[in-house]
Amino acid sequence: MNFLRRWPGLGLFGLGALSAAGLPPVGAWWVLFITVPLALTLLGEAQARPFWRGAVLGWCLGFGYFLAALHWIGFAFLVDAARDLWMMPIALGGLAAFLALFWAVAALAAVQMAKRGLALWLAAPASFSVLEWLRGHLFTGFPWAVFGQVVDGMGGVAQAAALVGMTGLTLFLWLWPASLLGLRSAAKAERAAAAALLLTLPALYAWGEWRLAQNPTAYQPGIMLRLVQPNISQNDKWREGNARTIYDQLLSLTAAPPSTGQPVTHIIWPESSVPFLIDESEKGRAELARVLQPGQTLLAGAVRRSAPTDDAQYFTSILIINGKAEVLGHYDKWHLVPGGEFLPLAWALEPLGLRKVVSLPESFTAGPGPSTLPVPGAGNAGMSICYEAIFPGAVADPAKRPDWLVNVTNDGWFGKSAGPYQHLAQLRLRAIELGLPAARAANTGISAVIDSFGRVTFASEIGTTGAFDLALPQSTLPPLYSKESDYIPLIVLVLVIGLGVSLKRM
Repeated sequence: MNFLRRWPGLGLFGLGALSAAGLPPVGAWWVLFITVPLALTLLGEAQARPFWRGAVLGWCLGFGYFLAALHWIGFAFLVDAARDLWMMPIALGGLAAFLALFWAVAALAAVQMAKRGLALWLAAPASFSVLEWLRGHLFTGFPWAVFGQVVDGMGGVAQAAALVGMTGLTLFLWLWPASLLGLRSAAKAERAAAAALLLTLPALYAWGEWRLAQNPTAYQPGIMLRLVQPNISQNDKWREGNARTIYDQLLSLTAAPPSTGQPVTHIIWPESSVPFLIDESEKGRAELARVLQPGQTLLAGAVRRSAPTDDAQYFTSILIINGKAEVLGHYDKWHLVPGGEFLPLAWALEPLGLRKVVSLPESFTAGPGPSTLPVPGAGNAGMSICYEAIFPGAVADPAKRPDWLVNVTNDGWFGKSAGPYQHLAQLRLRAIELGLPAARAANTGISAVIDSFGRVTFASEIGTTGAFDLALPQSTLPPLYSKESDYIPLIVLVLVIGLGVSLKRM
């Protein structure tokens, strides 16, 4: 502890980096019970310093955390290293530094509240949770690696997402470790409050395990999905001359005999599965028609354009295609990846040599928003593409509840890093929050089926090729969070602040 006090900025950087071990795939959730109390202790000692001291220390904590939690983003710059590698430290370091600003503001607010008598162990979880919510909404939003995602490794605790969502879980994952400091308070009432809050952890775990035991996975009759995972290297994906080979592989996997003895009814291809505009290719759709069986439906991740003109807009989409290879409808991605599918502040960054990672002459255009679309033979589907699955409340149209969730992605950019595991964990939370099953097709893993309670009934390996035939789980009744969204976490947050004010007056 003496070293941490002597070099608090460096110490907080290390504590932040260590906290990232709580996220998938490591899942060492217990590490937060070490790092958070130590970090808050150092922040508490900043109360006697200039007001900006807390912000600087909070930034150091956040910079270490986001640098470690999001290190896998660097793998995308290795796909075309000759062109992009030089941008890696700028992009990764710049992103971590920017996201850490949210923690700087949170720490500043927490320290200021503590100066006014509110216990830091209550003020900090409240302020950090609010700023994490803002991080998920401001500047297009990027709610990746919030503490709430740590529940992926906490068993039944994850079921609390049905009550309070990822936002509420983030508050709890700050509050539970911080409560250890409350147990050391000289005030009896404060110790009692900390103990009561800590007891909600085993209580939610027990409730979650009971909920899972009472609701075994049930499946939709008459629906057999095929998740196609072509495992195409990003080095080969857009290389000129590879389109024929890639399409032949997709057709071969689509036409493979059923592996379960039941006929395949719905096939899902991953994001941007074909390196050409399949909806405009008569030859491509004619070949597809020879492969699809009567009554089958294909949900194909594909690039499409608004019109065959020079000023056309390009979309990354999911095409709904029937057994005759006719396009029945489409969903357009609306949460685009900054720096991947569009370049923020392109007018300023392009002259510096910075560019999008995805090689298209123009940026993609955002779609209209979350949509619920009819899928022949499978009811209505809420569709999302790639990182859209990380946004609570944004994977389905709130005005029209779907019957299941479809997510297509291309995590091939990130190899066998932590990225694909963290991505899948967030889709699990969406399934629990909405009480809906989810089917996910990835280019090179992790393709998966998740039931409406977040159980992963199947998950493929990264780096494998296959056509996986799987039953679709049934949905459950809409959970509380799906109806009230972030109002419930807001109520919990107000109660936490109210508790702190009450203890202050005692």
